[in-house]
Amino acid sequence: MATSSAPTNPPLPYTPAYPIRTERLDLRPVTDDDFAAIHAYQRLPEVCRYLYWGPHDEAASRASVADKATRTTLRASGDFLQLAVVVRDGGTSHALKAMGDGTLVGDVTFVWSSREHRQGGIGYVFHPAHTGHGYATEASRALLKLGFEELQLHRIQAELDGRNTASARLLERLGMRREGHLRENEFLDGEWSDEVIYAMLAREWRDRQEERRSGRREERQE
Repeated sequence: MATSSAPTNPPLPYTPAYPIRTERLDLRPVTDDDFAAIHAYQRLPEVCRYLYWGPHDEAASRASVADKATRTTLRASGDFLQLAVVVRDGGTSHALKAMGDGTLVGDVTFVWSSREHRQGGIGYVFHPAHTGHGYATEASRALLKLGFEELQLHRIQAELDGRNTASARLLERLGMRREGHLRENEFLDGEWSDEVIYAMLAREWRDRQEERRSGRREERQE
């Protein structure tokens, strides 16, 4: 078993410095004003197909938005952050360019599973109109950075329905490993479904970041 001295946990309560900014995105707390944008995808059957909820009517989405708006600070194991993902500068999709800056395209979840064991989890839901531009990958990478670099976690995982191959490809692009496949462990939408678990360790995150930096250095030298 690998051993190492445990990094110091951040003081509690812990609130990230919002917005969490990436190259194209802002991850920020959800507000009541986000209802229309979030309901626009929560009501879609194709978005909810592999999830435990939905499709939502307006009342359910209002309740969801109200709950998400409270998930901004980590105080203890089991707490989670739920953040709106907003594209700056119009992004790359024609739909976003037509809408202008500041368009909400989805939301992400970060779970602080265990402070003692330095474990976390990530999740994401995006409007299908804005898929294919790497927004979910970019936002999820920001959550991994938060967990490994800010919270000093040792391991972060993600769980998904075994039929959700698009989500599996996203996690693999992030460099997460397929660790487990639980056969028919859940009964969803009238049928048995599998659960797949992906994960990454802190040292794998560091190695991945060094590979990305090396790749950028090589590109500049060519």
